[in-house]
Amino acid sequence: MRIAIFGKAFDESQLDYLKLFIEELTARKAELCFYEPYFEALKKSLELPKGVCFYRTHQQLRNHADMMFSIGGDGTMLDTLPYVRDSGIPILGINLGRLGFLSSIPKDEIKEAIDNVWNNNYFLEQRTLIQLVKPENLFGELDFALNDLTIYRTNSDSLLTVHVYLDNKFLNTYWGDGLIVSTPTGSTAYSLSVGGPIVTPGSQNFVIAPIASHNLTVRPIVIQDSNEIRIRVEGRETKYQLTMDSRQSTLDMNDEIIIKKCDFKVNLVQMYDKDFYTTIREKLLWGKDVRN
Repeated sequence: MRIAIFGKAFDESQLDYLKLFIEELTARKAELCFYEPYFEALKKSLELPKGVCFYRTHQQLRNHADMMFSIGGDGTMLDTLPYVRDSGIPILGINLGRLGFLSSIPKDEIKEAIDNVWNNNYFLEQRTLIQLVKPENLFGELDFALNDLTIYRTNSDSLLTVHVYLDNKFLNTYWGDGLIVSTPTGSTAYSLSVGGPIVTPGSQNFVIAPIASHNLTVRPIVIQDSNEIRIRVEGRETKYQLTMDSRQSTLDMNDEIIIKKCDFKVNLVQMYDKDFYTTIREKLLWGKDVRN
């Protein structure tokens, strides 16, 4: 099996887990292909196998991996997308970070996860992406996001006025610090922190959630992901910020935004005992009495 390995940061506290990870893959004679900057960071502290290949771009990875292992937290998982894109390569997240909704494999279950992969004891869960149609080429070819698209103000002294249309039908005008348009995957990220609902991965919905709304009757709304979303922004400032996952850009107030569902999905590798419901119960401590 050809395994792509992606990571961003390394510290000594991860050494034992990474050593086990590499040993397990090597023992199974996996063909390893490392994200080259991550390999350079690891080789100073970890003995790595010979004869591995490297990638730095999407083109170098396409058709050269059967699965990708993302080593880190959810932020690392999001950063795999520019390399995987529409290739269909499944992604398995090993959580060496903190909360880890996407990177669902705890570091003390690395061996079990690899065993499951080699025994085909897993399933693929398709996740919807959101795509920025307009402005064109704002992020080049990376005009898609797994979590969310966020609009927020550049100056803390003035509000944004955000007008939202769904399939050219007026939805609402939001006054506040900004707005989040989230996929089901992103419903457990920034959207959740502003009071948005948790949406299951296959729901075929987006969530529109205001950030610090100045109208107390305005609440997040769940819409069909088949809707085209058009947004106009007004305010005292001349510019505002737009982010797609970890990418950020500054727009002029007269720049209109159009968003739609992306025409491809991302495959996440899930263990049968680590499905979406199990993950949110564990991460959000549902059903646990933590009062004492």
